[in-house]
Amino acid sequence: MTLSLAGRTQAPGPQPVPVRVGGFGGAEGLARYLASEGIGLLVDATHPFARQISRNARTAAEAAGVPFFALERPPWRPNAGDRWTAVADMAAAAAALGEAPRAVFLAIGRQEAGAFRAAPQHRYLLRVIDRPEPGTLPGATILAARGPFAEADERALLVRHGIEVVVAKNSGGAAGWPKLAAARALGLPVVVIDREETPGAAAGVDEAMRRIAHLAAPIERGV
Repeated sequence: MTLSLAGRTQAPGPQPVPVRVGGFGGAEGLARYLASEGIGLLVDATHPFARQISRNARTAAEAAGVPFFALERPPWRPNAGDRWTAVADMAAAAAALGEAPRAVFLAIGRQEAGAFRAAPQHRYLLRVIDRPEPGTLPGATILAARGPFAEADERALLVRHGIEVVVAKNSGGAAGWPKLAAARALGLPVVVIDREETPGAAAGVDEAMRRIAHLAAPIERGV
């Protein structure tokens, strides 16, 4: 088993399996890698918003004749008391903040933070794992921190910075939920960037492991 990381995080956490880091050179490069390494099963467990590598993975698996499926965390759904505005992309999220200046918590990572340059009237708190390139979002307060974070800590963060609205990707999963629970507890609105859901994806690790066991059985028998 090999875990492949894109290499966008400077210091990824330790993993219990062999790890490779970096791209493949598109779908064709990934297909060549699958063939050269004798890969018998490809699981796309990338971030729900990493759509390009997901498309490349599917295309490469089909080209190489390798069984494939995606593992995708179910998206979050609003509960009673949530004040969510769902939008399609980062540009729409920036527009949804409105014209009046507000204190905004951006829980979106660093790669797409530049979209909020279109709304410079707001005061931004941007939380990232690795610091963005200089000039990505001028004037923003950068908070470098690695989760997961407890709800109480998220609530304290929002209060400490006087946050009036939260912006988050609908990534799903338990690790990212505390910031949304904290926003609900404080009565804060949240702008949620929706994502494409992958048809036929495994909804969780348990289902993914069942599929792996099912698909691996013919491989182990040499079928």
